[in-house]
Amino acid sequence: MHVFLEQFDWNGLFALLQRVLGVLLCLTVHETCHGLAAYALGDPTAKRMRRLSFNPLHHIDWLGLASMVICGFGWAKPVPVDMRYFKKPRLGMALTALAGPASNFLLALALLFGASAVFRAGSAGVVMVWLFYFLINTAVLSIGLGLFNLIPIPPLDGSKVLFSVLPDGAYRTLMRYERYGMVILLLLVWLDVGSSALSNGINAVCHWMTGLFF
Repeated sequence: MHVFLEQFDWNGLFALLQRVLGVLLCLTVHETCHGLAAYALGDPTAKRMRRLSFNPLHHIDWLGLASMVICGFGWAKPVPVDMRYFKKPRLGMALTALAGPASNFLLALALLFGASAVFRAGSAGVVMVWLFYFLINTAVLSIGLGLFNLIPIPPLDGSKVLFSVLPDGAYRTLMRYERYGMVILLLLVWLDVGSSALSNGINAVCHWMTGLFF
């Protein structure tokens, strides 16, 4: 047992723990803020289904979580939204959709602020070092999740924003094909299409946000 503990990859375990916790935090904030935005616009559906919660268990799809941790691409259980409650349904849907990515960018700013506070504290203890890298890595993850969701392909949030500004005829046509969006998205991820553009976007936003605090 002693030899096993000495040879065990503790760094790998802690890195995995960081990633799992980071994914849970980012996805939970993202989905909860969708629900909060819808509720603020008059839709009580998410509240009735107990989705206005920062408890990850209310939002997590375990297959999507595993995919996010292992592959960097995943999903949570979508927050239920009923457009009929909105005074302006398409605008309400667009604002509800934007709340998810916006929350990820705000979360990243909060995490980087926390990382700068830890850095300025000057402590080199194991816990503080782990916390610093957790905050930094989760901020990058949150930025990536926010940018990825702005891609205008269903079921991503960017598609709902795009649909809201289209003429009625084009909107109805695209809604008929919305169910194929996930297949297209998975194919693009598998073929690695657009990954360099997304990486460049993440790096640019990270560089700008980091400059605010460091």
